[in-house]
Amino acid sequence: MVELDKVISFDGRDIQIKIGLLAPQAGGSVLIQSGETAVLVTATRASAREGIDFLPLLVDYEERLYAAGRIPGGFLRREGRPPEKATLICRLIDRPLRPLFPSWLRDDIQVVATTLSMDERVPPDVLAVTGASIAVLLAKIPFNGPMAAVRVGLVGDDFIINPTYAEIETGDLDLVVAGTPDGIVMVEAGANQLPEQDLIEAIDFGYEAVRDLIQSQRDLMQELGLELVQETAPVVDATLETFIQAQASAPIKTILARFDEKIVRDLALDEVKDSIAQAISQLPEDDAVRRASQGNPKALSIKFKEITKILMRRQVIEEGVRVDGRKLDEVRPISCRVGLLPQRVHGSGLFNRGLTQVMSVVTLGTPGDAQDMDDLHPDEKKRYLHHYNFPPFSVGEVRPMRSPGRREVGHGALAERALIPVLPVQADFPYVIRVVSEVLSSNGSTSMGSVCGSTLALMDAGVPLIKPVSGAAMGLIKDGDEVRVLTDIQGIEDFLGDMDFKVAGTDAGVTALQMDMKLTGLPMEIIAQAINQAKPARMLILEKMLGTIDKPRADLSPYAPRLLTIKVDPDFIGKIIGPGGKTIKGITEETGAKIDIADDGTVTISAVDVEKAKRARSIIEGMTRELSAGDVYVGRVKRIIQIGAFVEFLPGKEGMIHISNLAEHRVERVEDELAIGDEVIIKVREIDNRGRINLTRLGIHPDEAAAARAAVAAGQ
Repeated sequence: MVELDKVISFDGRDIQIKIGLLAPQAGGSVLIQSGETAVLVTATRASAREGIDFLPLLVDYEERLYAAGRIPGGFLRREGRPPEKATLICRLIDRPLRPLFPSWLRDDIQVVATTLSMDERVPPDVLAVTGASIAVLLAKIPFNGPMAAVRVGLVGDDFIINPTYAEIETGDLDLVVAGTPDGIVMVEAGANQLPEQDLIEAIDFGYEAVRDLIQSQRDLMQELGLELVQETAPVVDATLETFIQAQASAPIKTILARFDEKIVRDLALDEVKDSIAQAISQLPEDDAVRRASQGNPKALSIKFKEITKILMRRQVIEEGVRVDGRKLDEVRPISCRVGLLPQRVHGSGLFNRGLTQVMSVVTLGTPGDAQDMDDLHPDEKKRYLHHYNFPPFSVGEVRPMRSPGRREVGHGALAERALIPVLPVQADFPYVIRVVSEVLSSNGSTSMGSVCGSTLALMDAGVPLIKPVSGAAMGLIKDGDEVRVLTDIQGIEDFLGDMDFKVAGTDAGVTALQMDMKLTGLPMEIIAQAINQAKPARMLILEKMLGTIDKPRADLSPYAPRLLTIKVDPDFIGKIIGPGGKTIKGITEETGAKIDIADDGTVTISAVDVEKAKRARSIIEGMTRELSAGDVYVGRVKRIIQIGAFVEFLPGKEGMIHISNLAEHRVERVEDELAIGDEVIIKVREIDNRGRINLTRLGIHPDEAAAARAAVAAGQ
């Protein structure tokens, strides 16, 4: 392919596209750049493997630390397992891309996005999404595109397209909108309790920019003389499909209308499918239906799912009734519990919505427990961690337990994003917070169940949330011009429906949003309808939650660490740590407290026993307190030498009383006046040029002595 450079300008920012320069053996490749952030995106297609009954699309996002001028850490000094952010970007690319391939396509397709250069202004993720569309078009893969994505920020009262990292951090909105010529295909957002109407306007604003990028891709294809690839679907044996249709339609329709419990309904559907398989196996060997079934053993499952999908959707469209008997805007029964587990876990919450059950557990840690972010992005540490687990028993299945996959990482990140806007600021609540959501039973929207369960658990743990958060998942059934938006979708409605639209927020506004669909795009009015219809559902769920616990507990678990924070001059950090960490280790060993020191001089002391934390604080305050000649303290004799006595008058701070300053009269021996362990009132006489502290017992007024004793009694 010939080399081609193209610059797309909109909203004052340029996107540069280079084609034909890199990766010539990939099916299609593009280098897409904005500022100094450059991402190489390739798309490659291979022939279909036998027996595959789904689209084997593989999307990878690769980060190279050289892109930011860094060398990886660790023994190997090379990139290892992808960081969480890379996994989330993989999902961000995959979600708007996948529904645009024809449903019949079974070829192996791989899209790889590699960040080759990155500055601290332009995020690479939306560039990678748009680049994926261009690469697929160049690879001549059947595709209902073009597709593009932009980020929308809110700075003050103004929406901006593709904000910088700094603008995202300081703004109240981080929204990604992806779309096609048919409409919006994916939305992902985090917001600071933004009202629904503002969010709708932001999505509409973003889609305007998406349309510009789509037109630019069309212009690019025209320049290159390329057209969208049109391939026909493979021919399917009509005899077998007709047989299955005749056998399955009536019983499936009856089951969908009759059984509102998932487990009973699933068993009944399995019995029907098994009976049809049995009927096919009893046909004569030379029967056309049996021969077709033997040639395509997965045809029964595929057609059975298709019939179930059509009948379930028809019931919703024509009768306004869902498979479990609910109305379109009705939420399943809700129940909540807190304090389910012993207080060793600091806080716990159990959230049930229908057959979906999520248990969330809170652990409070110290600043040293913050997660180091070893990736290309500017965030260095994370103090709120939300992890999501989806074991096989939650859906009644048996499969090996593995490390968290992309789905688990993505659902945890969504719940995390929903709670971040309502967490207390670090200055008021310096704990690192980890929430783990265990999905114990799944029948739709476990991610929103995790949001609700986590809110319950955080309040049970005594975390002073600004406001409680709830969430609901909306669905969609679209048949021609007929559209039905469903509130609180269950598993079958997600699996056989057209949209999964998750909305989380407080009574003041939205904190997180995620929309995925199986259509090639939706108009803005349907998006707005789903967002607005979610609010009463969220409020109903929130009311049920607040009926269980209406505010954070006043006290933390007795097993949670107690944190004390002091601020010292950064010049004292080295003194607190000591050579080779000797001093800080000594304080830890003496008190049993854990000590974390930030670069700005913030010292956080933690211990389950608050008295141990206070003792460590007292030592550090003593070490870092500025002394002045004339200060009076209560001290204790630590050592005696021939010319005087050493007195500890602040934790970790000693001075010497020369024998000549022990008493008004002449003292022959120090031991005649003092013994080790004696409590004495002393005054700072001077601090010499070597930092040595000289003390005296002379010239102390009774009022000064009384004030020093009072300070000791007050713990100062």
